[in-house]
Amino acid sequence: MFDFDATLPLIAIQFLVLTAIMNVVFYKPLTRVIGEREDYIRSKKNEARERLDKANRLAEQYEQELANTRRQSQGLIADAQAEAQKIATEQVAAAQKEVQGELLQAQQELNQQKQAALGQLEQEVDALSRQILRKLVGATG
Repeated sequence: MFDFDATLPLIAIQFLVLTAIMNVVFYKPLTRVIGEREDYIRSKKNEARERLDKANRLAEQYEQELANTRRQSQGLIADAQAEAQKIATEQVAAAQKEVQGELLQAQQELNQQKQAALGQLEQEVDALSRQILRKLVGATG
């Protein structure tokens, strides 16, 4: 089947030379490029992971700031509502006090007018009584 003559070592040498040439020309540059590509991919994955972590931290920070801002704004709204309620209560109390004062003044004026009217009526009653007495005394006498 096989003939072991001088061509076998020559083919073996050709194979070894071809393997060495392929190794130098093709395999080493290819493995170097593949290694560089793996390093590039690894570095990009690390960068992406770092950016994702940073984005997550920033998102969490923004959410906390938003929650703080909401709490502060709710506090401000509550303070403003309390202040408005206080002002409204004060204004209602002042209006009630003013109305009470006006009512008291009106009652005093009515009492004065009543007293004046009663005094005038008394004088008129006295005058009429005297006239009636004079007419009665004049008619009998």
